[in-house]
Amino acid sequence: MIMVLPLIKVVSESFSSKTFIEQNAVLFWPKGFNVEAYSKVFQNRNIFVALRNSIVVTLLGTTINLVMTATMAYPLSRTEFKFKKPILLMVTLTMIFTSPMIPSYLVIKGMGLDNSIWAVILPGMISGYNFFIMRSFFAGVPGELIDAARIDGSGEFGILFKIVLPMSKAVMATMILFYGVNHWNALQQPLIYLRSPKVQTLQIKLYQILMEDNTSMVDVGVLQIAPTTIKMATIVISTIPILIVYPFLQKHFAAGAMLGSVKE
Repeated sequence: MIMVLPLIKVVSESFSSKTFIEQNAVLFWPKGFNVEAYSKVFQNRNIFVALRNSIVVTLLGTTINLVMTATMAYPLSRTEFKFKKPILLMVTLTMIFTSPMIPSYLVIKGMGLDNSIWAVILPGMISGYNFFIMRSFFAGVPGELIDAARIDGSGEFGILFKIVLPMSKAVMATMILFYGVNHWNALQQPLIYLRSPKVQTLQIKLYQILMEDNTSMVDVGVLQIAPTTIKMATIVISTIPILIVYPFLQKHFAAGAMLGSVKE
């Protein structure tokens, strides 16, 4: 309940009038109820294009993340894989040393990905932290079951997609939540690489709204909107999709995170 109270206050302020906001009289229930802040935010026509781009980046990016992480975690979870130690060392190094911004930008630009959604999807296809969680979960799949599938003539990809992944719904749901939230909330990388309004994401648009001179945004006919109300409305808009998805994944989240985090 303590974690929910700040969100309730944000929602309450987003629906409250300027008078009560300035008096700091809004706590957990809207006062002077109105929806003008949301109307003002959605008057920006590019907001729907940005919303579409965010959905595309989140769905496409998360799908690629899951495929790449699973196909890398599965062989490295088996004891018979020969090159496991050097590859695990390389993955660990990426978690310690991150690439500087300027070299990363030059690589992205050199590959022709600048100003496209691929610039924010491809560089982070595999997260080292999520990789180790998934690898630990896959390591718990009985080796006898995999050996039996091999004896029956199944290839490694067949074992992964027909046996291992169906047994790993909990960790897959956890990965969807981790990767999905990361893509949805991403701001720094999109700000660097997505400059055209046609490819900008919702977070960039909301950031621009928050950074604009709010004195030009507060007059709406005879009504006035407090800048704080605009900010609270933008926070609510960016949070709603995650709140909708989370209940469907929550029942798998604890099991996936805990079991996958156990180290041998």
